[in-house]
Amino acid sequence: MVMLPTLEFEAALWEKGLLQVAGVDEVGLGCLAGPIVAAAVVVPLDVVQVAIVRDSKALSAKQRGQAFKELSHQGVSIGIGMASVSEIDQFNVLQASYLAMRRAISRVQPIDHALIDGRPITVNLGVPITTLIKGDIRSYAIACASIVAKVRRDRLMVNLAKRYPGYGWDRNMGYGTPQHLQGIQSMGITPWHRTTYAPVRLALLETSKKIP
Repeated sequence: MVMLPTLEFEAALWEKGLLQVAGVDEVGLGCLAGPIVAAAVVVPLDVVQVAIVRDSKALSAKQRGQAFKELSHQGVSIGIGMASVSEIDQFNVLQASYLAMRRAISRVQPIDHALIDGRPITVNLGVPITTLIKGDIRSYAIACASIVAKVRRDRLMVNLAKRYPGYGWDRNMGYGTPQHLQGIQSMGITPWHRTTYAPVRLALLETSKKIP
């Protein structure tokens, strides 16, 4: 049975007078290519929950697209933040994910509090935060953010796949699938590949192919 997210955590904050509550999530940490994309979604007190909203991983691409469309029409406040491939390679993927989240949060200010999917965070994201393990299946706002981040990143990777065919990015979204790994071996790497990730770094050592 798929667990449906609730407004329990949001309501607890609203009762304390913290009315601008954002759910925050990111996607793309384990990918070999493409940026990290984070989303911050502020849900109002009178929000009508979109029935299909749940952890983005529990939805098909079509369902995520429908949920994204309904959220956009509902008028919730949405902020998107990204961390580039060069930032991922420079700072490491975890720090880059914090950078993407900070950027997403900054685009929906003012926020009183942010609910964030994952383990405790010690870095300053610009607002008070509460982290929730498996937050994308527990908090409605975080589930909304997980869908928005996934849809936005997937659309970017589909567009990049047209420019760099052969890696299967329109299907694997930059993850290390057999087709993607084969593409790296046969064609080399692109500016969108993360050179600090082992399969990409190994390909750089074995070949000088780099597609501009």
